[in-house]
Amino acid sequence: DKGIMENLKIRLQSENIYTYIGHVLVACNPYKWLKIYEESIMKSYVMQSRIDIAPHVFATAEAAYRSMITEEDNQCIIISGESGAGKTEASKQIQSYIAKVSGGTEGVDRIKKVFLESNPVLEAFGNAKTLRNNNSSRFGKYFILKFNHFGCPLGGVISNYLLEKSRIVRPGKMERNFHIFYQLMNSQYKDKFGLTNAENFDYLSVSECSTVDGMNDKEEFGVTLAAMKNVGMSTNQIQAILTLLAAILHLGNLKFKSKQIEGSEGCELVPSCRKSLNKISE
Repeated sequence: DKGIMENLKIRLQSENIYTYIGHVLVACNPYKWLKIYEESIMKSYVMQSRIDIAPHVFATAEAAYRSMITEEDNQCIIISGESGAGKTEASKQIQSYIAKVSGGTEGVDRIKKVFLESNPVLEAFGNAKTLRNNNSSRFGKYFILKFNHFGCPLGGVISNYLLEKSRIVRPGKMERNFHIFYQLMNSQYKDKFGLTNAENFDYLSVSECSTVDGMNDKEEFGVTLAAMKNVGMSTNQIQAILTLLAAILHLGNLKFKSKQIEGSEGCELVPSCRKSLNKISE
């Protein structure tokens, strides 16, 4: 409807990015950070009805959380939109709100930390720069958070599905592979795994883009590594994952040429790839 679109445009221009259309909360991405997620603003939505306070993702989180406690019934929040619309950020804000307003003990606080820290891990391994979005989720995700009768989180499950696996071997022109490859390329493990720079690895160089404006891959790796530890991964598990990632990059550099073997079609490794093969074998 033209009237709705015009209204959304006017509100966006005045930095009111949230609007109710019936029971649906519409969010317009302003493509800049607004000071609307501070703790003081969170507190203003606690125990408030959605009709008595300005539209906000916190209001949606509050309604779902409070209904779950008072009605003792499961709640579901569906977040939908185009690439770059802000779905990932909306889910993170909902998690942050619930973590803040739900009560807890030391054990509960640990659970909250785990499900909040899962985001950097998911984004490192599942997000990539596309032509439309520098941090695009290339997979679907479904969070299930479990609470007791007092509204304290007990744990959760994250289901991932439809990961864009084709991106690993052939990201699009001027896009990037998954963030974790570039993070590892700029990490303290670079020399250990025989990693030089993105231009020397086919899986990364094919897109002709290896950096993202405003994104420091070295710093992001530190965040990812800390998050992996905080969600409960052991040092051995983390080392195994990083080793596998490096092996994947070296595998991408293997090239083969056809060869007739006793009248049958076969192939052999191009001699120049021997170094990559040795690194994979390590």
